[in-house]
Amino acid sequence: MRPQLLKTRITDLLGIRHPILCGGLGPRVSDARYVAAVVNAGGMGFIVGAGFPDADEFRNELRICRELTGGKNFGVNLYLSRQAGGAERVKEQIRILIDEKVACVETAGASPEAVVPLLKEAGIKVLHKVPAVRYAHTAVRMGVDGVIVVGNECGGHPGIYQIGSIVQAAQAPREIGLPVVIGGGIGTGRQLAGVLAMGADAVIMGTRMMVADELWIHPDIKAKVVAGDGSESVVVKSAIRDHHRVLRNESAEAVLELDRAQVTEFEQFRPHVMGALAHQAYVTGDTRKGMIDYGHAAIFADAIKRVEAIFDEIIDDAALAMNRLNALVT
Repeated sequence: MRPQLLKTRITDLLGIRHPILCGGLGPRVSDARYVAAVVNAGGMGFIVGAGFPDADEFRNELRICRELTGGKNFGVNLYLSRQAGGAERVKEQIRILIDEKVACVETAGASPEAVVPLLKEAGIKVLHKVPAVRYAHTAVRMGVDGVIVVGNECGGHPGIYQIGSIVQAAQAPREIGLPVVIGGGIGTGRQLAGVLAMGADAVIMGTRMMVADELWIHPDIKAKVVAGDGSESVVVKSAIRDHHRVLRNESAEAVLELDRAQVTEFEQFRPHVMGALAHQAYVTGDTRKGMIDYGHAAIFADAIKRVEAIFDEIIDDAALAMNRLNALVT
């Protein structure tokens, strides 16, 4: 376990040892065991609230994580659906977060305006995730504590503009006064050092962590990520302006056909994008069906390792990168 090397506004805000966040990997994928491993390794992880619609089950998952972390702070991902009633469902979970004294949340999806006051009143730190800096300004006005900006390389939702991570990493700190976290294609310490050099405060990783030993997903999924280089990803659902970078499989190909035909009726997409398909893939290891988030950082996921070992490599690599820069100064 590496000692603290880097102190930033994010490490101070969240009370963590390393400026490394591990984003929600999907409903029931980022569970208590995985998130606890991230926290115990010195970072911040987020249990995905959408995976636990049952209140008692959600509360129990939070308590398991609290026990596994020895009482250390951990986070929860709150996805704000644009569908009717989405904000109300999240508010129900926020009441449980308050009861269980959860320290921070990663909000994503629709505007967090309806939930930020409730979270702030409870003293819960709010990091809102956006796919472009232009959206971060709105989140700042709503009173969030920090912003997560993800670039086009990310697995999941890169947004309609699909701006690269290195551009956003340089732009966001220049325009946003709050702590900034950069994601999308991140998987090495040299990238962490580069992001910090550009003025950001931390990185967030998703695909890179799909090979974590503590993740419950089928070993065949992890082996596929290890064997991949990120080029196996494809962006789908562009026709309905819900760009989604996923593993290229049968479901993705079917959605691409709908995109090419400029279909905009969601019901035609539904059979291919149902969350149950992706969950089944994670359980069985059969990746032919489902929207499986998969980004370019797969190229850095070279072996199945414990979270702590992955973090140690990243911190060591960041130190080497900073030493190299220092050696270049005349």
